[in-house]
Amino acid sequence: MKKKILIIGNSAKAYSLAKELSKENQIFIAPKYDTANGFAESLDIREDSITELLEFVMENDIELTIPISKKTLNTNIVELFSNNNQQIFAPNKSALNLVLDKALAKKCFYKLRIPTPKFGIFEKQNMAMDYIKNFKSPFVIKTNDDLSAVILTSQLTAKKIIDDIFAQNKKVIIEDYIWGTPFSFYIITDGYKALPIGSSIIYKHSLEGNGGQLTTGMGACSPNYKLSQENENFLINDVAYPILEYLEQNKAPYCGILAINGILTETNSIEILGLDTFMNDCDTDAVLNLLDTNLIDLMKSCIIGSFSDEVDFIPQKEISATSLVLKCNNKNNVENIIEGLEVLDESTSLTLYPNIKKNKYLEFEAEFGSVLVLTTFASTVSSSVKKAYEEAENIKFKGINFRKDICKPSLDNI
Repeated sequence: MKKKILIIGNSAKAYSLAKELSKENQIFIAPKYDTANGFAESLDIREDSITELLEFVMENDIELTIPISKKTLNTNIVELFSNNNQQIFAPNKSALNLVLDKALAKKCFYKLRIPTPKFGIFEKQNMAMDYIKNFKSPFVIKTNDDLSAVILTSQLTAKKIIDDIFAQNKKVIIEDYIWGTPFSFYIITDGYKALPIGSSIIYKHSLEGNGGQLTTGMGACSPNYKLSQENENFLINDVAYPILEYLEQNKAPYCGILAINGILTETNSIEILGLDTFMNDCDTDAVLNLLDTNLIDLMKSCIIGSFSDEVDFIPQKEISATSLVLKCNNKNNVENIIEGLEVLDESTSLTLYPNIKKNKYLEFEAEFGSVLVLTTFASTVSSSVKKAYEEAENIKFKGINFRKDICKPSLDNI
């Protein structure tokens, strides 16, 4: 009999997780997610209605709940479900603080001697501007908000941004911009033991050649072929474990998937930029499809406390994945039907963003913003990249846009 699983999240990564787990389980997803109805039953329950979510879980014999949404995680859902003897795979609110509070995370990195770009944290406007005067260019300004990071070279432009941030009564974080390859490295943990479950090269900029605005991700390559075994050992032993031990000492053990986001520099050193609670929208499909194990079993072993004793290695398939995010730049989305999906190869995987609509003819229609993630798989990186761009050419809608250089540089003999 299939296990009943509830996934909470209104995002591409929630869609990817629901689709992957639906291969062997009965999946429910909240809030309402119309494009996921082919493999999951979507629920008209808000992400932060944790009492209503608990009632649904108890009334429908849900075996496991997986909250992806940060809005959900920032409630007391873990404590509520645990107190009612319901299995939930996620960090509790106290452990989550280190992930969601970027200023707190930077202070933690500094305290634990984890390499991170030089930074300053400011609650006063004049002190932030004084700091910039002596700061080398380029530099990054960000707040705790997602997509708040801005790369700057001009003090004049920086002043306008800082003025706006302080007008909203937010802290400002200013840090060095580090040149190199952005990556995400993922671990699963019960709060005490950590094991890697995947990695990606992440393409955050909106334009080719890493130009334009920073985004949640325009594409990815997984696994990250630039990370050496030495790099991965460092990320586990010198980054992940010190963070987990710090949280445990503060009586806030972290149970869940933890993303370590950083830069691999040109000298093969690592700088840690921050943490996250799950994978990125642009690479979840890739990472999950490369796992060669039962993810539900791993999650449940973390919850019940058997993970440290039972699991020593998490196998991954020896293939490569390339993901492209296809966006719509056309704000006039009247009858913007997505064509070509039916001709894609069977092995090509699609993740649909929640803003896609179905018309009365059951056709998908693109709306302004991110539309879908297209992920291809092959035995080599170069083959998966070639296949991804060939498949992308089959898809048509008004205002279609995607980066043309995902994983293309330095692909010789890979």
